[in-house]
Amino acid sequence: MGICIPFLGTIIGAAMVLFMKNQYHKNMEALMLSFASGVMIAAAVWSLLLPSIEMAERQGVAEWFPAAGGFVLGNLFLLLLDRVLPPMQGKCVCSNNDKEKPPVYKDISKENAMLTFAVTMHNIPEGMAVGVAFASTLYGEGSVTAAITLAIGIAVQNIPEGAIISMPIKSEGISRCKAFLTGAASGIVEPLAAALTLLLTGVVVVALPYLLAFAAGAMIYVVVNELIPPAHQEGQKKVVTIGVTIGFVLMMLLDIALG
Repeated sequence: MGICIPFLGTIIGAAMVLFMKNQYHKNMEALMLSFASGVMIAAAVWSLLLPSIEMAERQGVAEWFPAAGGFVLGNLFLLLLDRVLPPMQGKCVCSNNDKEKPPVYKDISKENAMLTFAVTMHNIPEGMAVGVAFASTLYGEGSVTAAITLAIGIAVQNIPEGAIISMPIKSEGISRCKAFLTGAASGIVEPLAAALTLLLTGVVVVALPYLLAFAAGAMIYVVVNELIPPAHQEGQKKVVTIGVTIGFVLMMLLDIALG
């Protein structure tokens, strides 16, 4: 039950799409994309890179090596994935009176697909961290209370992450239900990763600093290549700055306050 707590936070965040309006104003869309960018930058630093450095130090490894190596590999992996991904085409939506017109497709845009992938990647090491916390209780090295507190903290952090996936997808014309399920699905990897960690604690813990940094590199790649460019349109620079600031500060406060 404890390892499922972070997934609940993602579900709550994704459910926000059920209450949003059908379409964004262009300023609101820019604000959401830039807010997502700020959240992901802060998460990459406080939730991923700094823990990676601390874990490497405890393992007796050069602190910079897992953080730098994993970060670069995360960027390179997304760069390769970006090049090989085929165009994504959704379901044709047209009425009976439009048979002679070219078909119109409702797609999940590339930036939102990459955003979903990056947040999912970020959730894997977070789930593993929860698994490590609960595994430590089995060996008498940690308390159940501390493990549950960590799980709750990650769940609270996951609320804005679930929202930044589902809400932009809804703005593209995708149904609320599908947008919600996509946002929620990004968090299902957390209890799965936690369960795997409980089964393979000795092996997984050694690789965790690299996986944390890998997820950070993937997230920063998405921010730089897929989120900031469409948000940073003419006349919206101040909106983007405000959105990044709010997202960064909010996620930073959550990370620091909830450990």
